[in-house]
Amino acid sequence: MPPKLISDAKRRTHPLVWLAAVLCTVVSIAVIIGGIVIFIGYLVIHPRIPTVSVLDAHLNKFQNDLAGRLEVQLTIIIEAENDNAKAHASFSDSSFFLYFIGMKIAQLKADPFEVRKNSSLKFHYAVVSDSIPLNPEQMEKVDNDLKADLSGFVLTGNTRVQWRVGLLGSVKYECHLHCELKFHPSNGTYMSSPCSSRAK
Repeated sequence: MPPKLISDAKRRTHPLVWLAAVLCTVVSIAVIIGGIVIFIGYLVIHPRIPTVSVLDAHLNKFQNDLAGRLEVQLTIIIEAENDNAKAHASFSDSSFFLYFIGMKIAQLKADPFEVRKNSSLKFHYAVVSDSIPLNPEQMEKVDNDLKADLSGFVLTGNTRVQWRVGLLGSVKYECHLHCELKFHPSNGTYMSSPCSSRAK
């Protein structure tokens, strides 16, 4: 049986390996602490996240002619609200679509804007649709709406929000708006309950 070779020499870890291990540990701790601080800051402010909502609306015109073409005019007031007392909010890519019985009849857009802390900003949209051709089923729906003095639209879309949190950086998310707008066509009265965005 061949003899076993036993060495008393101890393996030493290269100093660069120790340095790399120390640096990785420091970076990991910094990332964890930074994440905890940002998370706590987000939790502190999160209950008062900025929102967009339909504040009011009015149906100015809703009629169809004998040829089966619908004319619609509406005024829609959308409010961007930031009731946080500690941070401004930046809104961008704001785009909303207005539908009637499944037909997209208008797009409402806004350039990037900022809402200061504890403040709000209102946008008045005057929607004047092109003459909309209706099929027999859609014509019947419009006639029924006029007889019942009740007509409904759907407004849906998104806006991106960036929320500045001082030295902690910023929080980014998307607000989604989906509202049913109901009116009395006889006088244009808006009769829907309040509708605000949900954050994604």
